[in-house]
Amino acid sequence: MTSRATLTADLAAVAANTRTIAAHAPGSALMAVVKADGFGHGAADVARTALAAGATRLGVTSVDEALALRAAGVRAPVLSWLNPVDADFAAAVAAGIDLAVPSRVHLDAVTAAAPGARVHLHLDTGLARDGAPPAEWARLCSSARLAEQRGLIRVDGVMGHLACADAPADGSNATGRTRFAWGVEVARSLGLRPPHRHLAATAATLTDPRTHHTLVRVGAGLFGIDPSRTVRLRPALTLTAPVVTVRRVRAGTPVGYGHAWTAPVATHLGLLPLGYADGLPRAASGRAEVLVRGRRRPLVGLLSMDQAVVDLGDEEVAPGEVATVFGPGDDGEPTAAEWAGWAGTIEHEIVTGIGPRVTRQALCNEHPYAPVPIGAHCKAAAPTLRSVR
Repeated sequence: MTSRATLTADLAAVAANTRTIAAHAPGSALMAVVKADGFGHGAADVARTALAAGATRLGVTSVDEALALRAAGVRAPVLSWLNPVDADFAAAVAAGIDLAVPSRVHLDAVTAAAPGARVHLHLDTGLARDGAPPAEWARLCSSARLAEQRGLIRVDGVMGHLACADAPADGSNATGRTRFAWGVEVARSLGLRPPHRHLAATAATLTDPRTHHTLVRVGAGLFGIDPSRTVRLRPALTLTAPVVTVRRVRAGTPVGYGHAWTAPVATHLGLLPLGYADGLPRAASGRAEVLVRGRRRPLVGLLSMDQAVVDLGDEEVAPGEVATVFGPGDDGEPTAAEWAGWAGTIEHEIVTGIGPRVTRQALCNEHPYAPVPIGAHCKAAAPTLRSVR
């Protein structure tokens, strides 16, 4: 029995997903993207698991995320690709962290603060977001080549990102592939010889070998999310919460703020101690369900900041019994994908949005559990749990 909502990350699922995805890109190395605390699954644990399952390097957004991995003892190559120009590039390079460079301003900042940095030049291949616009690409490559000749940096990679890889037939994917190939050729024509070239994230890795190049970057897929909906992966998170109280109410009893729901018949209502402050999207009010005693039950009324009400029907559930909010779906519980549908969003937002009040724990098939490569430990028959916080 637990007194708090609990989020469990199944590292064996992460390992299995890593191997499945790597098999779709056999000629490319795999970068495990563990940004946003490993998509809410625990960055260091996921990093160790993915590396043990076949990934060769890691990707994050900020320098701070990369330094946190180093502080946790993770020594694999790490690329950080989204930083302001005043980020602590010196600390990153001192920790052996590679840096993406999306502009000449960033290039100047890196060379000034952290001579000797390994960099990946970032080309905008169609999102008008991060990365150098095509009109600025040749100048960025030329400046990077000059800095490389002066011993200030080493250009280790060229990277891009596709806007519509989750829709493989979308024409913008061909545009992105063409633009990336052009960008690599421009870099080569200016004397750069980066050993790493990476364009594909999860969806493209699973659907389009033309995007694989020397390296693929996989984030969502590690956690059971395939944006292209083409490959069966295993969700790795389960969210549970104890029933705090149960009450019997009459037909006609209004529930929650605004009395958005009224009991049509006499029923039992259970109270769960989590709400939108803990990551349950308020937009799912009136549609979401949870699993209690092996049966799906609707959440009724508006989701509150800290509380959710379950219509238990005639079932006299005792306080302290556990409701499964979402999980892999093996026992009929809702999945993160269903919650995303109820809220009109994507699975990524559901799994990364679980708040800090929720207890975290990692599930691995090994005992004892220790902070060493976890994926190698997910082989024994009996699963074990480790509390994260």
